[in-house]
Amino acid sequence: MAKFFKYLFATFAGGLMAAIVLLFLLIGMLSAIATLGDKETKISENTLLVLDLNRPIIDRVTEDPFAEAMASIMGEASPEGLNRLLKNIEKAKRDENIAGIYLDAGMVQAGYATLEEIRNALIDFKTSGKFIYSLAPVYTQKSYYLASAADKVYLNPSGMLELKGMYAERTFFKKALEKVGVEIQVFKHGKFKSAVEPFLLEEMSEPARLQTQVYLNSMWEHVKDKIAESRGLTGDKISELADEMPMFKSDEWILKSGLIDGLKYKDEVISELKELTDTDESDDLEAIKSAKYAKVYVSGGKGFIKDKIAVIYAEGDIDGTSADGIKSDKMSKAIREARRDSSVKAIVFRVNSPGGSALGSEIIWREVKLAQEAKPVIVSMGDYAASGGYYISCAADQILANPTTLTGSIGIFGMIPNAKGLADWAGVSFDGVKTNKFADMPSLVRPFRKDEKDLLQAYIVQGYNTFIGRCADGRDTTPEKIDEIGQGRVWSGLNAIDIDLVDKIGGLNMAISLAKEAAEIEDYRIVELPEVEDPIEQFMKELTGEARMFVGKSLMGEEYKYFKTLENLKQGYQIQARIPYNIDIN
Repeated sequence: MAKFFKYLFATFAGGLMAAIVLLFLLIGMLSAIATLGDKETKISENTLLVLDLNRPIIDRVTEDPFAEAMASIMGEASPEGLNRLLKNIEKAKRDENIAGIYLDAGMVQAGYATLEEIRNALIDFKTSGKFIYSLAPVYTQKSYYLASAADKVYLNPSGMLELKGMYAERTFFKKALEKVGVEIQVFKHGKFKSAVEPFLLEEMSEPARLQTQVYLNSMWEHVKDKIAESRGLTGDKISELADEMPMFKSDEWILKSGLIDGLKYKDEVISELKELTDTDESDDLEAIKSAKYAKVYVSGGKGFIKDKIAVIYAEGDIDGTSADGIKSDKMSKAIREARRDSSVKAIVFRVNSPGGSALGSEIIWREVKLAQEAKPVIVSMGDYAASGGYYISCAADQILANPTTLTGSIGIFGMIPNAKGLADWAGVSFDGVKTNKFADMPSLVRPFRKDEKDLLQAYIVQGYNTFIGRCADGRDTTPEKIDEIGQGRVWSGLNAIDIDLVDKIGGLNMAISLAKEAAEIEDYRIVELPEVEDPIEQFMKELTGEARMFVGKSLMGEEYKYFKTLENLKQGYQIQARIPYNIDIN
């Protein structure tokens, strides 16, 4: 009886807790929905635009009160969008009421290519004569790269500044798989296509090490030279300072290095900003954050404009399991709609993808090709546009990449596990009857026979030949020339210029300008695609996705990203055109 009441009480308590959580969720949603009524926000003179970038930065963010509420309930910072940031910075440059920008970005979560675009927008903002101030208790290396564009870079006393160069690391699973009796059977084409190496080796192969060293050096050279340019130093000096490991140096050393303009507390920086904005010391600064500033109207001096440039966002794995990845059917539909819309005069295809399904890439490529035959198509590459990400880009009229974009990786692979050892260890056996020679293919509990291997390898080679053929057509060259720079090799954006994989170095704003020129139009408005889903449907999808991610991260911490990759590979198409690895460059 005691156990009965114990379980009854536990069930009641669990139900009560779930009800409380749902109640708070409902309150959060209603509060967020209430803010939708604020169609336009007005600001006064000498207002500061506050860019709080201590959060994930994605290519595209939309006004979604449910997502904001969910992030608040989960205790996480909601993502900021590159699209909104670029629009706000450009608008603030023209806005007479904006005196300057206050940058709060010590722990920014974005790739170097994304930061490059924000940084360039901030540098352009300064041409208006307005100021940018940055303050943080801790600057990561990426955050410092962004902050170095500011007029004043301040660090809290006893704070930390990370500057140490770049490091790329991969995780290898070969021995772990051997321990559980699982063999990964690999089929690939391209000596640099090292996506499969973590399952076959215990360290990087020489080709993988070579390509990583080349693009990592290219990225670091660019980053340190840009920091040096902003800080009035030399690239060699920045490298020398990085070797001193500034984050463990004294305040005096950091000041003397020239990396920052001063060690100040926030109240001291606020006082300085009050002087710049003619604000009385006893009054509060007028300030507005990015999400709210997006609702501020600043006249461009033009009325309704019919002509449009469609910016189509392709972000994430191609046909993976991620809720926010690229679904080939949905992406194809968006491109098709832009092609058929006579008011859309040009398309900017924003690609930020490590690749994914080879079949999904081919489906999207077809629609890009058809669109390019109808109107100008300009590709803007983000942090990644590699393998399948390059596949869907190659048919464009022009391709733009950032200096630190990772691209190329032209190659295909397939992986199928053989878990016979695991089954034997567990005492599980399999038997069956078949009608034809290959009826039991593929099997996950036996090794492939030679004729099966020959079939799969031939299919991989066929897919690779199709891939390089698509690239050759798009880049107006031969498959042989693409094969020389292909073979699965990854290149930085700067490297890719030299080998004609991309046409120009530039970001989303430049791509839009080029699309305008190619379409021969003067006035235009931007339409973003794919269209935003109904908020209720989007919320339910995000609720499911956030719940899965929350549980995964709670159990596995940072290692959850490896599980997510394995899940995408398991659930996706078996033949993949994706970058050789998940890589975080610090």
